[in-house]
Amino acid sequence: QVQLIESGGGLVQAGGSLRLSCAASGRTLSSYAMGWFRQAPGKEREFVGTINWSGGSTYYADSVKGRFTISRDNAKNTMYLQMNSLKPEDTAVYYCAATGSYYTNYSNYQKRGAYDYWGQGTQVTVSS
Repeated sequence: QVQLIESGGGLVQAGGSLRLSCAASGRTLSSYAMGWFRQAPGKEREFVGTINWSGGSTYYADSVKGRFTISRDNAKNTMYLQMNSLKPEDTAVYYCAATGSYYTNYSNYQKRGAYDYWGQGTQVTVSS
């Protein structure tokens, strides 16, 4: 069993930056691919990005590409989401997730059903 806890959310002005963290306990994360999702009020949870077990490969949604960066530190059992040039439309609850499944097609990691473990989420609010 893996427990995931997100932190680092908050209120920021448009154009600003935030870094979210996702800390894991229960098992080492080094054998899991991980992802970030977000859910805005009244909308479905959507894919933000994913990172493979080693941190050597990442894949992002078009809406955040070039502004968000996912990284991980397996020694600290933690994944990060660096968010720059934030926009009001980035306002959402951000969730981290982990999966023990391996897919050669990275598009599979965009699906919520691909992930086995989820955190409780952290709120990010971007004011205009």
